[in-house]
Amino acid sequence: MSANTRVTVVGETLVDLLWPAGAREVRAVAGGSPANVAVGLHRLGRPVTLVTTWGDDAPGRFVGAHLAGIGVDVRRVPAGDPRTTVALASLDAGGAADYDFLTHWDPQELNVPADTAVLHTGSLAVVVEPGAARVLELCERERAQGRSVAADLNVRPAVQPDPDAYRTAAGRLAAVTEVLKASDEDLAWLFPGLDPAEAARSLLARGPRLVVVTLGAEGALAVTAGHDVQVRAPHIDVVDTVGAGDTFQAALLDSLAERGGPPSSRDGLAATLARCVTAAALNCARTGADPPTRAELQAAGTRPGEPGETRAPSSG
Repeated sequence: MSANTRVTVVGETLVDLLWPAGAREVRAVAGGSPANVAVGLHRLGRPVTLVTTWGDDAPGRFVGAHLAGIGVDVRRVPAGDPRTTVALASLDAGGAADYDFLTHWDPQELNVPADTAVLHTGSLAVVVEPGAARVLELCERERAQGRSVAADLNVRPAVQPDPDAYRTAAGRLAAVTEVLKASDEDLAWLFPGLDPAEAARSLLARGPRLVVVTLGAEGALAVTAGHDVQVRAPHIDVVDTVGAGDTFQAALLDSLAERGGPPSSRDGLAATLARCVTAAALNCARTGADPPTRAELQAAGTRPGEPGETRAPSSG
């Protein structure tokens, strides 16, 4: 693996309370989109540091022990709020999750290791104040210093129910990122009436070199100034979808760090997306956020996610 290819992830860690449809009891698992992304990168063997915070409460002790047990390098920064975020994830019969949050995100100091090649953030960390403003400042500073900055919108209307305010936050984030990811559901909520490619291009116009859209069972779409590329997802028996987007993002960040930035060719984009949808599929075949190792991903190959429809760039 290339030297100086550390990915630093900035954002929340929390406790997910998983409540399957029809169940009488919930199950607590350590989660949080940025934390899940960091775990995914760690399992891929990528040097990764998670910059986060949690409280000295029972949920905080739970997530702290979880991260320590996995072995992720963590910088726990001081926080103005002593509580840990808790999320209720209600699972439907197909394993899809609907979230509600008790949020606390107030990091007091944000900095990254000197050998960071890619900085990643997103999810609650970019919309929950007062921490969101500090994260945006960090992204602006690191981008100005030449580091690659990536983000996952991971839209949570339960946290910010005002689409206008969310669109404003998304636009500000897009302006300081090189690579921006969103799901088709994220974009449908933010930009009603636009198809995923059109919505992606509206974000691309704000500054990123690459916008990636996950399409669930339909795969994923990459949009750049010169290409729209879509790949299909593998066919699997879904256990649940918890952590699928985070696993996809971990594989994407791993590829960005290895390449030194986003691919510019259509074939490079297709190969990157194929690897990412395969990683997400492996996660969906297991319970909760459980991303694959590099060996598991290599064994799975990318044949199920070979390039599908490839379209010329839209004019929107």
